[in-house]
Amino acid sequence: MATIEFTAFARNTEGRGASRRMRRTGKAPGIVYGGKGEPTPIELDHNALVHALRNEAFHASILSMKLDGSATKVLLRDVQMHPFRNEVLHVDFQRIDENRKIHMKVPLHFVNAELSPAVKMGGAIVSHVLNEVDVACLPKHLPEFIDVDLANLEIGHSVKVSDLKLPEGLTAVTHGKDPVVATAVVPKAIVETEETAVAEGDAATTAAAPAAGAAPAADAKGAEAKADDKKAGGKDDKKK
Repeated sequence: MATIEFTAFARNTEGRGASRRMRRTGKAPGIVYGGKGEPTPIELDHNALVHALRNEAFHASILSMKLDGSATKVLLRDVQMHPFRNEVLHVDFQRIDENRKIHMKVPLHFVNAELSPAVKMGGAIVSHVLNEVDVACLPKHLPEFIDVDLANLEIGHSVKVSDLKLPEGLTAVTHGKDPVVATAVVPKAIVETEETAVAEGDAATTAAAPAAGAAPAADAKGAEAKADDKKAGGKDDKKK
């Protein structure tokens, strides 16, 4: 995986007023901390930063930050956005130590849902309960994303964190739990349609039963009518 690079500049002013002035000039304030260095206020080109933030890998990769002529490996730790404008208010980066484990949220990529029995045969929809998972690893083992294979998912079953095939060197951080990652759900409309079809089939069967039994009753009435005619005929013959 190619290292993502970006350029930052040292910032000499701090405070809300200075940050507002900086934003008006197309800059975004930030800070880099951690490692052996002191926390350092920085500023970045706002448009370039917004463009980088659209890249999923920028949020879950080791980044190379160029600052004062040297490159430092960092992680994006926090982004504060304006409530309704597409404007970055502040951004935080953390320096990393290659020999110390880091905790990071890694995006999940769901694959092969269309091949699963739940979708192919059951008409289910796969619901993504989690879109990222917290992992611990050395920086060199940090993946850009983790694949979630749904090819064997069946109706009524779920994929949990323990079912994920994690790359080498990764450990899922679940705090003693085993969260559900994805599950197969049959849409309510399909369930209601199937229940209606079953109910209509039962009603049709019930209605057909009396109709089938009505023939013997009709035959019995016919037999009675013939017997009455015979009796009446016998009486007339006697009179003659």
